[in-house]
Amino acid sequence: MTGASCVTVRVPAKVNVQLAVGAARPDGFHDLANVFLAVSLFDEVTATAADALTVSCEGPDADQVPLDRTNLAARAAEILAARAGIAPHVHLHIAKSIPVAGGMAGGSADGAAALLACDALWKLDTPRAELLDICAELGSDVPFSLVGGAALGTGRGEILTPVDAGTFHWVFAVAHGGLSTPAVFRAFDRLTADTVVPVPRASPELLAALASGDPDALAATLVNDLQPAALSLRPELADTLAAGTGAGALAALVSGSGPTTAFLVRDAESAAKVAAALEAVPTCRATRPTTSPAPGATVVAAS
Repeated sequence: MTGASCVTVRVPAKVNVQLAVGAARPDGFHDLANVFLAVSLFDEVTATAADALTVSCEGPDADQVPLDRTNLAARAAEILAARAGIAPHVHLHIAKSIPVAGGMAGGSADGAAALLACDALWKLDTPRAELLDICAELGSDVPFSLVGGAALGTGRGEILTPVDAGTFHWVFAVAHGGLSTPAVFRAFDRLTADTVVPVPRASPELLAALASGDPDALAATLVNDLQPAALSLRPELADTLAAGTGAGALAALVSGSGPTTAFLVRDAESAAKVAAALEAVPTCRATRPTTSPAPGATVVAAS
C-alpha cells in the first residue's frame, strides 16, 4: 500500500475579504457568504510511515497545538484511513507558521495538508471530490485550505465557487493569545439577538474589486460581520486596527474570527512601513507581510 515513506505538503493561511454571517441555524451553524483569499503564509505537514498515529509540532506557538486525536491533522488521517479500510499508521509533523487560534484557518490548513499527505503516502489516489467531502466533514474552512486561490464559500463556508483575484499585498498583525471561533459566533448571536439578520450575500462590488487587482477598490468593500463580536471579546484589537490605518494601510479588518488583524496595503514598500509601525504597538505580538492569492495544499516533497 505504501510507496514513498515520507510526504510533505505545504498549505496556505487565509483571509476573509468578505465574511457575511446569517442568523444561527437549527444545527447551530450559520449560513455564510464567505469570500476566501489564500495568502502566502504557509504551514507544512510531513506524513511519515509509522507503527501508530502520532502528531508532533514545531514553530511559533507550537505548545498551543494539540498533539492528540483532537488535532484536525490526526482526524484527517483517521477518516481517510477508515474510508480506505486501512490502519492510520502515520506520524504527522506540523511545521507552524500560520498563527494558532488566530482567525487564519491554521488548524483547518493542517487538516487539509495531512489529508493530502496521507493520500499520497498511502498511494490511495482518492478522487478530488471525495477529498473535499472529507474536508467538509473536518470543518467549514478545511475545503478552502485544500483548494486555495480565491473562492466564495456558501452554506457554512464549505460549498466553494472559485472567483477571480488579482495580486494584493497584506500585513497581518498577530495578537497576544487566541480567540475561540465558537465564542466569537456566540458573541455575534448575542449582539444581533434583537435584530433581523439579513440573508448573507456575496457583494458584487467586492468580487469585481477582487478580480480587478485594484487595492483601492478592494479596500472600499472589505467587510467582516464577525468583527464587532471579536472586538467585544478583545477590545484592545481596536488599537491595532487604528495603528495600521494610521501608518498608511488602505483598509484594516479582523481576520475571520480573530484575533489576528489584516491590513490591505498598496505595495511591498507600504507593507514594510505598516509592519514597522504595528511592531511598536503593545497589542501586536508579531507582523507577517505577505501577498495573495496563494495556491492550496500542494505536495512539495516525497521520499
